[in-house]
Amino acid sequence: MDGLKSRAHVIVIGATNRPNSIIDPALRRFGRFDREIDIGVPDEVGRLEVLQIQTKKMKLTEDVDLEKVARETHGFVGADLAALCTEAALQCIREKMDIIDLEDDTIDAEILNSMDATNGHFKNVLGTSSPSALRETIVEVPNVSWNHVGGLETVKRELQETVQCPVEHPAKFEKFGMSPSRGVLFYGPPGRGKTLLAKAIANECQANFISIKGPELLTMWFGESEANVRDAFDKAPQSAPCVLFFDELDSIAVRRGSSTGDSGGADRVLNQLLTEMDGLSAKKTIFIIRATNRPDIIDPALLRPGRLDQLIYIPLPDESSRHVDLAALAKLTEGFSGADITEICQRACKYAIREEIEKDIQRERTKSPEVMDEDAVDEVAEIKVTHFEEAMKYDRKSVSYSDILKYKAFSQNLQQSRGFGSDFKFSQSAAGAPNDLNPFTSSGSRDNDDVDLYD
Repeated sequence: MDGLKSRAHVIVIGATNRPNSIIDPALRRFGRFDREIDIGVPDEVGRLEVLQIQTKKMKLTEDVDLEKVARETHGFVGADLAALCTEAALQCIREKMDIIDLEDDTIDAEILNSMDATNGHFKNVLGTSSPSALRETIVEVPNVSWNHVGGLETVKRELQETVQCPVEHPAKFEKFGMSPSRGVLFYGPPGRGKTLLAKAIANECQANFISIKGPELLTMWFGESEANVRDAFDKAPQSAPCVLFFDELDSIAVRRGSSTGDSGGADRVLNQLLTEMDGLSAKKTIFIIRATNRPDIIDPALLRPGRLDQLIYIPLPDESSRHVDLAALAKLTEGFSGADITEICQRACKYAIREEIEKDIQRERTKSPEVMDEDAVDEVAEIKVTHFEEAMKYDRKSVSYSDILKYKAFSQNLQQSRGFGSDFKFSQSAAGAPNDLNPFTSSGSRDNDDVDLYD
């Protein structure tokens, strides 16, 4: 490359998908490879153009909406979209295999003309396809919506404003000069549905969902845990808009200096996590949702605004949230989490199934071949009050009263010890006396007990 003359009309173009791993720095200096062009993942407009090119020679029905397909293929590159169109065409061919004579050298024109790729073909392929950038870490999000989450209306509204609104109404944020929030922390008792909420908001805003368990990032090899954190954050921009969900955050984000005997491995992982969060581009719609049952041991550097903009307490369900068609059961399950109530319902279903099986066995023993009662055979099973009463005898409350008090105290201390408090209002003399707004002076001062409580 150094021997090429400037007037030789020769341009050297190199291509790689691992520029930071195997390319020698001597090739990347000025005078050799002068320009570096990043060919990233196409946006919605780019995906639509790729789909139009790939389907140019395909027979499509009128119900095929390529714009909708482009909106639902976040993170898909050109090869992924080509595979999507190919698989849709193959599904169309498979449906006609019964009428195609494989031994014949030709296929009737009438059969060929009847092969049209429909919207159902593309919909079925979308349900089983995933972008190549996420095939190692992507989690198939079930069909979870807000209707599957009982109660928690305030939490739902905050999630919609934090995650869903920047995706659906980006012009509003640009109008007011506001950047989307970086992340949210869910904390509360176990079994309250923190993971379910993260999946629901990802499904509602049609964003990619990457789920990462905190302990999965930790390894025994030096430097490999930090590399796992980098890999997780490298995949998120390639599939934006994306929800990056960290479960069991307390396993990788404990207070620095509190771990002993691990040669500082936990601190290095946390430092790498903070570095990756600060390095996220504001132009990419990436939302980080974290969940923990131990918010009291999380490092304070991770909780500051700009990294985690909102800390949302997921409380135990109230009576209206616990309602499962039995008002009495909702009143009796005070202090039960969502997982506890789910166990009761599943146990009641098990008792109903057991009763139906016993009825079927008894019916087989007593019926005669001449008499067939079809209504009795096709009887629809019902879950009765007696089933729930039997299930309640073996109920388990996973969250104790002391745990609830601990989470409530943490939530109150977080609100009152970091700011002006929930009763703050601008006074009439605020403009002329700025010292009145100082929380540590004059009327806005705090007593020593509050400061000691926070410490």
